[in-house]
Amino acid sequence: MTIYERALEFVPDGATIGLGSGRAAWAFVRLLGERVRAGAVRVRGVPTSDETARLATECGVPLVDLRDAGELAVTVDGADEVDPNLDLIKGYGRALLREKVVAASSRKLVILVGQEKLVPKLGTRGKLPVEVVPFAVPLCERKLAALGLSPVLWQSGGAPGTTDNGNRILDCGTGPIAGAAALDAALHAVPGVAGTGLFVRMADTVLVGDDTTFAFVEERTAPR
Repeated sequence: MTIYERALEFVPDGATIGLGSGRAAWAFVRLLGERVRAGAVRVRGVPTSDETARLATECGVPLVDLRDAGELAVTVDGADEVDPNLDLIKGYGRALLREKVVAASSRKLVILVGQEKLVPKLGTRGKLPVEVVPFAVPLCERKLAALGLSPVLWQSGGAPGTTDNGNRILDCGTGPIAGAAALDAALHAVPGVAGTGLFVRMADTVLVGDDTTFAFVEERTAPR
């Protein structure tokens, strides 16, 4: 059994679910599409990125707008870092804001990662993406630097990259983060910050493995 097959066990038949972005999430979407086409499961999906929407449509997964979806049964997504508390850093794939909105709209958040994504403390891999509105980039650069981060504007094709929301990403150089919740609050207090890659107390279940193996599962023991 793979982590993608294991994730299917969290999807109720007839449910509306969140569809994450990134390699692991897209592998899950492909498998989900196979099951939908085979008539094994009936679902509707809310995608977290334009790329996920395109893939889900190609795979035959019906989509619905978040406005019409109501509360989602579950979201299945990936992560860039997972700490022992099941707190996350996400956003290396640039879909962090929609990923957080969809996750917050869900009763359960299931995360799929390889063992290399497990870290002793968030920030271990040295990068924290922060999404900001374009007009506020200069202010956000100064304020984030004052918080001890090292913001670098994401470039794509030689120009500032643009998210699906029309925003910019500041990739903040960081070491291990002592207080993720406090840093998240400080970042959101900066005018122009639209979202951060810190997902604190959001994940319920983390499935660890790869394309061929399901290694183990971690469950949050305390409520969100």
